Amino acid sequence: IAVLVMLGYGNNLQILNPKGTIAAQQRDILAFAAALSLLVLVPVFLMTGLIVYKYRESNKKARYTPDWDSSNKLEAVWWGIPILLITILSVVSYKTSHSLDPFRPIENSVNKEMTIQVIALQYKWLFIYPEEGVATVNYLHVPQDTPVKFEITSDAPMNSFWVPQLGGQIYAMSGMSTEINLKAEEPGTFEGYSANISGAGFADMKFQVISTDAQGYENWIKEVKSAAKTLDAEIYKELSIPGKSDRINYSSVQENLYGNVV
Repeated sequence: IAVLVMLGYGNNLQILNPKGTIAAQQRDILAFAAALSLLVLVPVFLMTGLIVYKYRESNKKARYTPDWDSSNKLEAVWWGIPILLITILSVVSYKTSHSLDPFRPIENSVNKEMTIQVIALQYKWLFIYPEEGVATVNYLHVPQDTPVKFEITSDAPMNSFWVPQLGGQIYAMSGMSTEINLKAEEPGTFEGYSANISGAGFADMKFQVISTDAQGYENWIKEVKSAAKTLDAEIYKELSIPGKSDRINYSSVQENLYGNVV
């Protein structure tokens, strides 16, 4: 009943309401695995009720076989079906582990791939646009239908970058750079989260991904480039001090800041 209620209000569950290429495929895998599992669960629950009813103490017509202890046919059914389902799930898991590898670029896209560098801080997110030379804190803009390669690191405890409506999570770890490729297929504002407990400000470590058309994205870049603040090593040092932050725009970024952080 709980599952049916959740599915009935699926638009309020972000992982069941995908807005991106990767998230849609991951939702389909969840649905497939759930449906396959129900092939075992539903008969088990039905048979449990049937057996309890049929062999209740008051039913004197029930067959009484105190010496019965095995059946090759039944053994074949309750071992064979689960083995078959697990084999199917194994094949699907193997294929999708490769096709949905976070490091795998998104193919068959009309628009050119762009790169956004992500630094997880305590307790805020810094986004750097190396091609545009700008940066933001706690929010980012992307053009719709454009593959985005996120390069991710942490300058604080290990964290995890997650935008449920666009795709799965990927860890952000200090001293190394991880990667995830995502694409928003329609305009909108999508919530992003820290998916790894990282201290007292973890619960407030949220950000937004704003997807617009190409013109809207260009207008936003011009707006950010007119911001008064710039991001150099000294400003970054202040920003990296643990604490919450509002949205910030930086009109320019010190060259190779991301690389220096890694």
